[in-house]
Amino acid sequence: MVFWAYMLRCADGRYYTGHTDNLEQRIGQHRARLCNYTSTRLPVKLVWSETFETRAEAITVELMVGGWSRAKKEALIAGDWKRVSHFAKPLKERPVLDHGFSTSLETNGESSTSPPPPPFASSEVEKADTPDRQPECP
Repeated sequence: MVFWAYMLRCADGRYYTGHTDNLEQRIGQHRARLCNYTSTRLPVKLVWSETFETRAEAITVELMVGGWSRAKKEALIAGDWKRVSHFAKPLKERPVLDHGFSTSLETNGESSTSPPPPPFASSEVEKADTPDRQPECP
């Protein structure tokens, strides 16, 4: 038997993580309003899933991914392992990501002798997207 850990993106932009032994049926339950958390956040879209050999493995991954920050979940969805690794590190240990453009206020080409400011991290990005879990639906 195969088990899945999965993640849905809800209409309000929140993410729901779960596990199941029948992914197609489980997504149908969410879309049919049979699950408390997602029933008021329709439509939902499957954005990530992974198969596992045991239910215990799927549950472990569901709980792990469910506790991740929004930024780390979005890196997983994108399959960007460099960003997943980046967001796995404590905030103070993360290097500044190269976005391909300058974020410096020094746009006239002159340099400054003062050190650059620390990278900005929005609390919205860093905050774990783990609202109180509702009881599982059938």
